[in-house]
Amino acid sequence: MTTDAKQTPAKTFDEQGDLPDAVRVENAMEGFLAEFGPRAASYMNACVRCGLCAEACHFHLATQDPKYTPIHKIKPFEQAYHRTQGPFSTLKRAVGLAPKVDLEELQHWEELIYDSCTLCGRCTLVCPMGIDIAELVKEARHGMFRAGLLPDRLAQITRNAETKHSPFGTPEDFINAVGSIGAQYELDLPLDRPKSDLLLTFAPGDLEEHHASVVALARILDHLGIDWTLSSTAFEATNFGYLSGNTEVQAALTCRLIDKAREIGASTILLPECGHAWGATRWEAARWYGEPIDDIRVMHTIEFLAERIQSGDIRLRPVGETATFHDPCQQIRRGGLGWAPRAILKALGMELRELEHHAETSFCCGGGGGVLANTRAAPLRLQAFEMKRNEVEATGAEHFVTSCGQCRLQFDRGREQTNWDKQVESLLELVVDNMIFQSGEPTAPETRKDALK
Repeated sequence: MTTDAKQTPAKTFDEQGDLPDAVRVENAMEGFLAEFGPRAASYMNACVRCGLCAEACHFHLATQDPKYTPIHKIKPFEQAYHRTQGPFSTLKRAVGLAPKVDLEELQHWEELIYDSCTLCGRCTLVCPMGIDIAELVKEARHGMFRAGLLPDRLAQITRNAETKHSPFGTPEDFINAVGSIGAQYELDLPLDRPKSDLLLTFAPGDLEEHHASVVALARILDHLGIDWTLSSTAFEATNFGYLSGNTEVQAALTCRLIDKAREIGASTILLPECGHAWGATRWEAARWYGEPIDDIRVMHTIEFLAERIQSGDIRLRPVGETATFHDPCQQIRRGGLGWAPRAILKALGMELRELEHHAETSFCCGGGGGVLANTRAAPLRLQAFEMKRNEVEATGAEHFVTSCGQCRLQFDRGREQTNWDKQVESLLELVVDNMIFQSGEPTAPETRKDALK
């Protein structure tokens, strides 16, 4: 795939590389066919066209445009299935009831599955037939990536992950960033230790904008006496292969973390405040190894904090103010961690004022699934942001908190564009700001040994 891209302002699609049209269609079909197993087949034949998914989708509700109905977003994928693998597919082809997917359809479709789907799974939650529409969209992206039909900026970020090691940059860039953050905050950030109990990972946003989150995790791990390290060759948790549809990059990024943890003898991989890092590493690692990952516990930051707070290892000063919480889709609805942030906020002594739609039914921030990385989708993202802004304002809460760096970036962009005066806060940073350190300082590095056992 080349770095060249053809784009015309009037188009709602981008084309990566210079593939002939027929090859693009063939590549897309091969990508689709690779996903047509029993599970996908059951989904394809189950839809009763009830329309409930439309009322669940933030993009459809924000625009009232029927093209953003979630089940409509898998139409070419579904069409390819019924032509090649579905019931009576041979007969349907013979009598013209299963037409081929053409390039124009794929080009039109690019906007629907990359610009207007965050893979949030709210449509999946309400489907009476149990169809995982979000998963089908993600699988459809595999074919679209092979066809070179994905947004320019998302494609570029994915290439950076492939060629530079991470969207943030190379291992050398990471080493320099860690050194700079450590010097700025006068903090020891252990790097490339040959043996450690915990491997700490970050998202690009942590290293670029959210340095306080980096410092917060380091201080907490030191305070708990945990033997931990960063790795210059396995630091990237956000998986843009997962988001773009590049399964080779997705597998490489995921396996890199697991392999490094095994190499250094770590029993735990700690993921940052990032939703898709949780989905790609916690739920899909076994796919690339062909077996469960039983020797390493993959933990999200809020899961880790909640457990340590409940065990008494982390003690907090009560804040005594009101807060509302945005539930990141991949952590909560798709990841089952809805209990964790509420346990943390309770320990902080905060009065939780729930959003109208919260926990598993929460609306997406509008920037997940790679949509925030897609410049072309900015106007649509802003419409989804307005829905969330209105819900937050309605609570009247003093604090607006979340536990996903990507959500924070989306809200920050929305604030800038609408002059909203509500600052979104990191749950992790709120914890470290109110921790009770018995000695007044984090535990010294040499006392970390065996703290995870």
